[in-house]
Amino acid sequence: MSKLIENWTTDLRYKKYNAWDSTYLSALTEKVNAAPWRLRYHIQPTSGLLNDPNGFSYFNGKWHLFYQAYPFGPVHGLKSWAHMTSTDLVHWEYEGIPLVPSNEYESHGVYSGSALPIEDKLFLMYTGNVRDADWNRSAFQLGAWLDQEGQLTKMKKPLIETDTTQYTHDFRDPQIFNYGNTYLAIIGAQDTNKQGRVAVYQSENSHDWHYLGNLTYTDLPMGYMVECPNLVFIDEQPVLLFCPQGMDHSLLDYQTIYPNAYVLGSRFNKETLTIENPTTLQNLDEGFDVYATQAFNAPDGRALSVSWIGLPEIEYPTFSDGWAHCLSLVKELSIKDGHLYQFPVVETQTLRQNEISFKGQLLSSGQQLLENASFSYELELALPKDERGELKLFSDKDAARYLSLSFDTISGKLTVDRTLAGVPFAEEFGNTRSITIPRHEALKLSIFVDHSVCEIFINNGLKVITLRLFPAANQTQLWLSGSGKGSYQGKFWELLSQ
Repeated sequence: MSKLIENWTTDLRYKKYNAWDSTYLSALTEKVNAAPWRLRYHIQPTSGLLNDPNGFSYFNGKWHLFYQAYPFGPVHGLKSWAHMTSTDLVHWEYEGIPLVPSNEYESHGVYSGSALPIEDKLFLMYTGNVRDADWNRSAFQLGAWLDQEGQLTKMKKPLIETDTTQYTHDFRDPQIFNYGNTYLAIIGAQDTNKQGRVAVYQSENSHDWHYLGNLTYTDLPMGYMVECPNLVFIDEQPVLLFCPQGMDHSLLDYQTIYPNAYVLGSRFNKETLTIENPTTLQNLDEGFDVYATQAFNAPDGRALSVSWIGLPEIEYPTFSDGWAHCLSLVKELSIKDGHLYQFPVVETQTLRQNEISFKGQLLSSGQQLLENASFSYELELALPKDERGELKLFSDKDAARYLSLSFDTISGKLTVDRTLAGVPFAEEFGNTRSITIPRHEALKLSIFVDHSVCEIFINNGLKVITLRLFPAANQTQLWLSGSGKGSYQGKFWELLSQ
């Protein structure tokens, strides 16, 4: 099979992995390697599709991170888990695809889940997806063990079968974690009234699980489904990350097809399954393309997270090149003055090279910060209070194409506009995103660019805007303009590839 597939049938999507001709995958991988918009320091698939991060953990002296994979094309098909390891959370090594559908409880896909070190092994808990002859779905929560030699052994029976008196087949994405002397698992769910829920289970030994109930964290309806719930603790304060589908826009202001949201609480009450004194719902990312964030409490004391940069049901320009999506930088989560902060882990600084410093007066006519910026860099920029201006990234020499960041520290607003940034896509969900920033205060931007990805951290991570964009090869200039009332300063680093 030499011709790459363009029209994907259901039979092709769910073809067993061992039934594929190896020459097809080799041809696809060769095409992907030669494709534009490939990344230098973000995790991306070697071929085909990447989506949810899974199994983020620390085990046997290394960081482990899995992701949902379908290696045969940029489509959602028979899912597996690809495996990455790292010693520093920045440079990742591909370890292959250890978790592939192989039994009756996962016949139509190994879906998302989490991982937890238990004694001398890494325990994986994940959802098995099953379809019958009429294409009706069933979901099973399954387990597997990864040993220190990298060998994976699946548990023979499901850990949790869906209670169809309470939940529909939309029951998936377990997060397992230690709590006191027990294990808890929270699972994204849809109840029989078609309402989004987070189900909670408990185990004393990691294989016998019993149901506790639904987690209470808001009085608002959470749409028709909650995906990818994660509960982490920062200085004992609970942080719940989750993805409500079909949520009313009047309850949370979001423009993406599905939001990635969070709440902070003062305390997690296990007896009542309640996050006490929860904040209002907040967007985890104010940008265009973040979903399915996974977080965990690392043994070094940090709360770490990583996100899927991509969204379901959206066509991306890389699909024609045989690959889809990537993962975000690893971020540390912290709480300051009642607000959640997200910022790339300090280890990210090891990627820096060729530092350039600059400073000057903002000019209404604009000024060129860099003419030939690489497509792989970090930009740190301090902008003054009581000033309005625009930063143009990915600009061509005529400023006909660029990514616009308009800032207003007088009225307190920042707007990102990707209308002219490159190949258009997902325009039905808007080309701009605006956030509020402190009025009459200086503004700090920390921007990480990786060819077709841009992660923007505002004021040390108080807010985050993440987006994909697909520029032409000549969009290498950076421009900055303002009203001339204040000065700026900043630093630029090219970032090493993996």
